[in-house]
Amino acid sequence: MVFVRKVPGRSGSTKVQLAERRDGRDVVLEHLGTARDDAELAVLFAVARRRMHEGQEALDLDGVGLEDEGVPTRPAPITSKRSALLWQVLTSAYTRLGFDAIDDEAFAQLVLARIIEPTSKADSVRVLNEIGAPTVSLRTMFRSLQRAQERDYRDRIAAACFDHAMITGDVSLVLYDVTTLYFEAENEDQLRKVGYSKERRVDPQIVVGLLVDRRGFPLEIGCFEGNKAETLTIIPIVKQFQARHGVADMVIVADAGMLSATNLRELDEAGLRFIVGSRVTKAPKDLESHFRWHGTAFADGQVIDTITPRDQRGTAVKASDPMRRAEPVWDPKVHAKSWRAVWAYSRKRAVRDNKTLSLQENKARAVVAGERAARTPRFVKSRNGATVLDEASLARARELVGLKGYVTNIPADLMPAGEVVASYHDLWHVEQSFRMSKTDLAARPIFHHTRDAIEAHLTIVFAALAIARDLQNSTGASIKKIITTLRPIQEITVRIAGHEHLAADPTTPAAQAILTALQARPH
Repeated sequence: MVFVRKVPGRSGSTKVQLAERRDGRDVVLEHLGTARDDAELAVLFAVARRRMHEGQEALDLDGVGLEDEGVPTRPAPITSKRSALLWQVLTSAYTRLGFDAIDDEAFAQLVLARIIEPTSKADSVRVLNEIGAPTVSLRTMFRSLQRAQERDYRDRIAAACFDHAMITGDVSLVLYDVTTLYFEAENEDQLRKVGYSKERRVDPQIVVGLLVDRRGFPLEIGCFEGNKAETLTIIPIVKQFQARHGVADMVIVADAGMLSATNLRELDEAGLRFIVGSRVTKAPKDLESHFRWHGTAFADGQVIDTITPRDQRGTAVKASDPMRRAEPVWDPKVHAKSWRAVWAYSRKRAVRDNKTLSLQENKARAVVAGERAARTPRFVKSRNGATVLDEASLARARELVGLKGYVTNIPADLMPAGEVVASYHDLWHVEQSFRMSKTDLAARPIFHHTRDAIEAHLTIVFAALAIARDLQNSTGASIKKIITTLRPIQEITVRIAGHEHLAADPTTPAAQAILTALQARPH
């Protein structure tokens, strides 16, 4: 007997087919089309009636009958639907990282809900319900925040992350950076304080330090008062990491914001090696010999391995000797008051630096000419009560375009200059992890107001970031792409004639590529 078959399609569409029951299974005779609304569905059913054999009606196998006008009636009710494939991938990653050792279903749901759709804790129940995932009560979720602090979930998450990084990656070189997270609050307290913000915000904030491996996988996270200087955060985080895992020998890579004589001394005294970005203003002193013998011209990719004073505030310690043409080879015993400095020149960076300097010069000239408000920009100075262009400073800056410096305590025989530069350039991974936490995982703004609640929130973000990073490293796709690819693929339960039947959307090529990369199969 021929009957009309209705099959759920993608994005809420419905496929209409003519089918016949043969040997206990439905055989599709003809695909009539795909309807995206009730009007299109009525038209396709009208076509189906005309195509059927003379006098034969549709058999109500799919819960669909036909009226004379071809309008479908008595649709089969959907009793449940869920994004089973997405939930499978996320829960598998949670388990693979060893986070399931924390026997707290509510905590796991908060972490996974944040990956699916970052929102408030109160709204996480809705997110889980929308994808058909199991969910505890909202009250239980809030209690899990308290448990996270009481039972030190972050310590256990960090231990699992370290074990995973040891197996799949390399922790001999770690990357460090800081960011700020602001609060929708008017008043400061002991933790949330107004401090330096790159976004020029005046809201109370906290400073967050993040330590990751060279692939951007998170290893340690910590928060500090919002007005704490960035340079004062690296030592506590590194010591916390060392104490937690018993790590004695590793290389710390950080940007120029961490460059301080105290930081470098303490890292060195702790037996740790470091690579820290230098400031271009130090180039004239470090490269004094090079400028004297070779001038200010550089070749693309040229690297100069020299030394730099440990305490930049003093003038007694000289870097390279301008009377000698050869750069000194840093030796910690010989150069006890200096660090090794590597300077590299890039033509691409020079073009970018020149463009920036030209914009700054134009602003300076506009201020000098009275065309702009006298908010003193770079390269403007006062002379006899008048504003003038600082030609000397501008000329010096032009001479240094394209240069980037790196300070380290690793001897050249252990790490060549090129490897020092390459290791520092891995810092983009930690910057990307911060962008993920702020955008994909929406770590901010934070609506908690007590320190324990804030710390618990960061623990959830830390765990979610680890899962997101692991999935990205495994598949090569962004976490946003993974979610948008897998979420629409649903598993639907339909009740027909008192019996429930399971139907599922076909796996798309993009979804299959993700599953293949993860070596997973749909359950």
